[in-house]
Amino acid sequence: MSKIPFGKPFIVGKELFYIAQAVINGSISGDGLFTRRCQEWLETELHCKKVLLTQSCTAALEMTAILANIGPGDEVIMPSFTFVSTANAFVLRGGVPVFVDIRQDTLNIDERLVESAITERTKAIVVVHYAGQPCEMSVFESICRKYNLFLVEDAAQAILASDGSRALGTIGDMGCVSFHETKNIISGEGGALLINNPELIERAEIIWHKGTNRKAFYQGQVDKYTWVDIGSSFLPSELTAAFLFAQLEQAKRINSNRRSLFEKYLNILQPLANEGFFSLPYTREGLLSNGHVFYIICKNDIERQNLISYLAEQGINAVFHYVPLHNSPAGMRFGRTAGELNVTEDISRRLLRLPMFSEMSHVQVRYICQHLALFYHAKN
Repeated sequence: MSKIPFGKPFIVGKELFYIAQAVINGSISGDGLFTRRCQEWLETELHCKKVLLTQSCTAALEMTAILANIGPGDEVIMPSFTFVSTANAFVLRGGVPVFVDIRQDTLNIDERLVESAITERTKAIVVVHYAGQPCEMSVFESICRKYNLFLVEDAAQAILASDGSRALGTIGDMGCVSFHETKNIISGEGGALLINNPELIERAEIIWHKGTNRKAFYQGQVDKYTWVDIGSSFLPSELTAAFLFAQLEQAKRINSNRRSLFEKYLNILQPLANEGFFSLPYTREGLLSNGHVFYIICKNDIERQNLISYLAEQGINAVFHYVPLHNSPAGMRFGRTAGELNVTEDISRRLLRLPMFSEMSHVQVRYICQHLALFYHAKN
């Protein structure tokens, strides 16, 4: 069998046609026809009040920090087991990430530990839906109401996943999704800010338009547009939006295929997990997963490294995931921890992500699982 990459970008339909159409339309700088089509699709399918496309999920997170009025010394509670952008967005505004441990099952921020991390400087809570698995959102909603905090969802990995009745990213005040080439729905780089709190929409549009009242000008509400707030160049180009719209047209099929690959992994590897060789991803009845990540949790870091090396010899590219932010040089400089982060540190040493991409075949899944079985049975 040929080498199996960890991930691979893909084309599903009219991506190249729509890119050409954007060029022919005569405007590729952003906020054009394809940007609006993507935003309308996301608003309709996710039942979101307002969506703004961004250059990346990182950019969307940076917008949430501005909208939450994060300033020097303001604290933002979040997991340490996440990508650096979750923290960077708030550090750029002078905020202090306060790292809280994760749950052993979902690998999401532990809602039972959050309230004790709140201080008079706390301004927001950022939850991360790891692998598209929902956090306990009703608990976080209650905490944020009680302490008057902003609730932000880092739903980078969670497009079209839900907590049963609500799309992830549409529950907090704001949500952020990613269309990076490693995600289910892709545009190379790309993201979107989902605005669920109506009070934030008008300012979000100003920030999105580089801090100007450009939208009000186009709608004839003012006779000229000018600088009225802070902002930046958060818009993606129409070329990115054109590629993305073709992907969104096939989004449900893409996610269905990812779930099929996830289930295939799960079914084949369950006997090995039952023998105690490793742990499998947590799944819960009634929740709609998007099959974004498939991982196993090895017994220790040495076993994980040996397995990575063995799989590489078989042409299989498996990788570990986050190095905890609280242990990183920048994390120690800019943030602080709230309590022990034992689960975070343990999981980060043992978690191994297996290949998962849209054009992956069930034959490839079986090949990977076959070599996992050979590795573990050879050890015993």
